[in-house]
Order: sequence, then structure tokens, then C-alpha cells
Amino acid sequence: MSRIGKRPVTIPAGVTASTEGQVLSVKGPKGTLTLQMLDEVTYAIEDGGISVQPANNSKRSRSFWGMQRTMVQNLVTGVTEGFSKTLEITGVGYRANAQGKTLKLQLGYSHDVNIPVPEGIEVKTPDTTTVEISGIDRQKVGQVAAEIRRWRKPEPYKGKGIKYRGEYIFRKEGKKK
Repeated sequence: MSRIGKRPVTIPAGVTASTEGQVLSVKGPKGTLTLQMLDEVTYAIEDGGISVQPANNSKRSRSFWGMQRTMVQNLVTGVTEGFSKTLEITGVGYRANAQGKTLKLQLGYSHDVNIPVPEGIEVKTPDTTTVEISGIDRQKVGQVAAEIRRWRKPEPYKGKGIKYRGEYIFRKEGKKK
């Protein structure tokens, strides 16, 4: 039994949920998100919540149960609060600048790295070494953050690179004589 799947997803005030065919849509103050429903799981919109149950007792249905409940929870959280990730840039001369729908990074290469920001995602640079990514879709926010980080992953000797806020970088000792 899924401990997460047993609990219904509560719908706060100002948020509406509806199903049309195989699509669950959640509408809230920040926007609308949709989820393609699976046949292995049944969704029931009741007063004050959305309950997710496995359609049958097969292993496949039970394995999708908790994940689908979490995905429904992410829809509700996204349209009410939104999601955000913060990246920190460490290194001499490394900096970031958000210009409209483009993020311009200087990461020690011979050229600047221009990253286009997808629709529905907002990128801010409060200072030159911090990048804040926010949006209502958790998957998109995480994907954009991972793509930015991929340009210069933190290295273990000096710690230079792009890391998530709160990420621990395992430091190594250099060569000894």
C-alpha cells in the first residue's frame, strides 16, 4: 500500500479541478496546468480534494499510484504558490545577467553563453552570481535549472561552477609533493 497515495490531495480555496476525457486540469490564481491521466490509476474529484486510487491490484497499478498522487499535488501547488530554484555561480569572472527572455552567462569560455528562457518560466538575477528560476510547472523549472547548471558543473578542487543553493560540493585535496 502506498502511504502517499492513500491521502487525498486537498484543493485550497480559489482552485478548481476538472476532468475532460483523459486529462485532469487544475486552474488557480497563477494559471492552469494539465495532467494526462493514466489508465492504471483512477482519479476522483470529491468535495475539497482529489483522491487517487489504483484501478486494480496489479503491480503496475500500485507502482503508479503514489507517483500520480504526487504529480496531482504538484499541479495544485504550482497553480497556488509556484516553484522556484536558485543557482549560485562561483568562480573568478563567472557571472550571469538576465536580459528579457535570454539569460547571458559568462563562464570562462571564449564566448558568452546565451540561454533562451522557455515560455512559462521566469529567470531573475538579483546579483551577478545568483540566478533565480521560477514558474508554475515543477518539471520545467527543474529542467531549465539543470540545463543552466550543465554548462559548468561545480568541480571538486576549487568549487568553481554553477551549483544549486544548499548543494554540498565534496571537496578534494590537490596533489602533494
